[in-house]
Amino acid sequence: MMDKNSKIYIAGHNGLVGSAIKRALEKQGYDNIIFRSSAELDLRDQTATEDFFKKETPEYVFLAAARVGGVKANMEKPAEFIYDNLQIQTNVIHFSHKYGVKKLLFLSSNCVYPKEAPQPFKEEYLLQGPPEITNEPYAIAKIAGMKLCQAYQKQYGNKFISVMPASLFGPNDNFDLQNSHFVPALVRKFHEAHINGKDFVELWGTGKPRREIMHVDNAAMACIFLMNEYDGIEPVNIGVEYDYTILDIAKMVARVTGFNGRIIFDETKPDGVMRKLLDSSKITNFGWKPQLSLEDGLRQTYQWFMEQYG
Repeated sequence: MMDKNSKIYIAGHNGLVGSAIKRALEKQGYDNIIFRSSAELDLRDQTATEDFFKKETPEYVFLAAARVGGVKANMEKPAEFIYDNLQIQTNVIHFSHKYGVKKLLFLSSNCVYPKEAPQPFKEEYLLQGPPEITNEPYAIAKIAGMKLCQAYQKQYGNKFISVMPASLFGPNDNFDLQNSHFVPALVRKFHEAHINGKDFVELWGTGKPRREIMHVDNAAMACIFLMNEYDGIEPVNIGVEYDYTILDIAKMVARVTGFNGRIIFDETKPDGVMRKLLDSSKITNFGWKPQLSLEDGLRQTYQWFMEQYG
C-alpha cells in the first residue's frame, strides 16, 4: 500500500481523471505528489520521458495522460489518436519498469469492448470482437496499453494494473461543442439555451439509447482503492452498475442548469450504440462503491463550469 509520503507521479494531472486523482490523494493526506504539464514534459518524447523517470524515480504511477476526444475528433484525426496514445503509454510503462516503479495503474476506457458484446460488459469480453468503428484508433491504443501492462507483469513481475471506467464527467472536462464528450456537451448546450432564452434544445438521435455515466471523483477514489488493494493481472471495470436513457440524462442536465424549455430530438441523426453498461461486480466485491450520486455530480460539474466559463 502507498504510504502518505510515497513518491507518486500522476501523468496527466491537468486532465479530467488526473486532476481528480490529484484532488483525492491530497484530500487523503498524500503529500509527495509529482507531476509535469505537457508543456514541461512531452510524454511522447522517449528521451525526455526517460530523463524524467531517471531523475525523479517515482514509487507509484497513475497513468492518466492521453489524447482524448469525442466521436468527431476521433474520426477526423485517427492517426494522432493512435500514435500519440501508443507513444505516451509505451514510454511511461517501459520506464516505470526500467526505473523501479513499485506499482502503476493504467487508465483505459470502456470503448475497448467489442461493439456487439453482451450487456453489461464483463472483463472477459475484451478482444472477443471489434470495437465501435468511430473510436477504433483510440480503443486499439488503449487495448495495447492494457496488454503491455500484462506483458510486463507476466515477464518481469511488475505490479502494473489496468482499469476501464464508465463514461466520466466532472471538473476539468472539455466543454467545447466541437470535440467534447456527451455530458459536457449537454451542460454547454443547456446552459447556453438557458442564458439566451431559447425555448428548446435539439439533440441527435431518438433519446432512447442508454448510457452509464459516472462523476470523475468516483473513478479517482476507485483508482486509489485499487492501487492499494489490487495486484491482479486482469483489468478491472469501474462503474456504477446502472444506466439511464439519453433523454433521462438530458432532463437531469436541464434541471441543474435551470433550463425549462423543450427537449427535441433529430431522429435523422444516428443514435450510436444502444447501450453501454459495465459489469463492475469485481471491484464492488473487493469492497468499493461509488459515493457521489449522478445528480449531485452533475450539479457539482455545472457549478465548476460556471466558475470557469460562466
